[in-house]
Amino acid sequence: MIKKPITASVLFFAMLCIAIVGIAQPPRGPFIVSPQVNADKTVTFRYLAPTAKEVKLSGQFLKAAVVMAKDTQGIWSVTTGPVPPDIYPYSFQVDGINVMDPANVAFFPNERFKASLVDVPADTPLVHAMTNVPHGAVTYEYYPSVEGTTGTAVIYTPPGYDKNRKENYPVFYLISGTTDTEETFFKVGRTNLIMDNLIAAGKAKPMIVVMPYGNIAARIAEQTGGSKPADLISREGADAMNRAKAFETDLVTRLIPFVDNKYRTIDNRDNRAIGGFSRGGGQTLRTAFGNMDKFSWICCYSAYLSTPEMESNFKHIYEDPAKTNQQLKMLWVSVGNEDFLYKQTVEFLDFLKAKNVQYKSMITGGGHTWMNVKNYVASTAVLLFQ
Repeated sequence: MIKKPITASVLFFAMLCIAIVGIAQPPRGPFIVSPQVNADKTVTFRYLAPTAKEVKLSGQFLKAAVVMAKDTQGIWSVTTGPVPPDIYPYSFQVDGINVMDPANVAFFPNERFKASLVDVPADTPLVHAMTNVPHGAVTYEYYPSVEGTTGTAVIYTPPGYDKNRKENYPVFYLISGTTDTEETFFKVGRTNLIMDNLIAAGKAKPMIVVMPYGNIAARIAEQTGGSKPADLISREGADAMNRAKAFETDLVTRLIPFVDNKYRTIDNRDNRAIGGFSRGGGQTLRTAFGNMDKFSWICCYSAYLSTPEMESNFKHIYEDPAKTNQQLKMLWVSVGNEDFLYKQTVEFLDFLKAKNVQYKSMITGGGHTWMNVKNYVASTAVLLFQ
């Protein structure tokens, strides 16, 4: 190899490039640590906004937004708590505009609001905590869906799945709520860690968990150049029924066959469960009640079906309760007593009871939150496929 000497012109050009790059870089502000979970379970939040007039912290661990204080560097901060151990969404209100925490990589996947996540650990690890146990795998999948679109799902396979090539597994289809995405049960619900911990403790049977995207109408619009549909006005109107039917069609005719073909599943109703939160809970009930040949296990979290809908669409569930009770291994309904859907959910339970349809229920404190959902998932996972 022949080495050529560096000429003065080459050296000048290199220095000029370095200078230009340096000039092009914006000045770095102070390093921000946020959120900072302290030993006493208080949490300090910080946000850099030198020109902002007011910054507030909003979070599900607070009763109301709290005003933050600005220092001489333009960093707004506040310490709150102690906060009960759990995972909470939060955001900043900067001069009236809600924004995520730019110093935090953990975020809440959602179509509408944008929030960051703070994980306040307990002294004894909670069921969703990262612990020193064997861990399963999480895979992002794409599958051929309705109307020529491509569907998305996040799929959890239990520890040992890749090694135990001769073993097949039951499947739990788990559907997130209104405006949530296929990532929400993974990133907010920490379903993979819940399953890892329960399986390691011998409390849950190893299973595959499939977390699909529930807003089929929005996906079709996005991939075909249409306008994204507005949020549902009513959970019981014609639009809600049509969207639920679209999800049911996608799940039953496209996603389940895809999963059964690609993964080592036990392809029968006794080894297939379906569950969901909020809108996903309604989709769970409608899909399961409409396809009793597909599911033996139903887990409804913070959702319901109205009496008129049951009487119009699902008479077969209650007109022969003995048959329904024989078909279903479990029908589970859970809700918080501060949930805005609490009253309707209890009315649904009363309807089932009056019709002699057997179910398990869990009424907790709290509202329509993912803190409750994690509890519901853990409580049902230990019962599935046993």
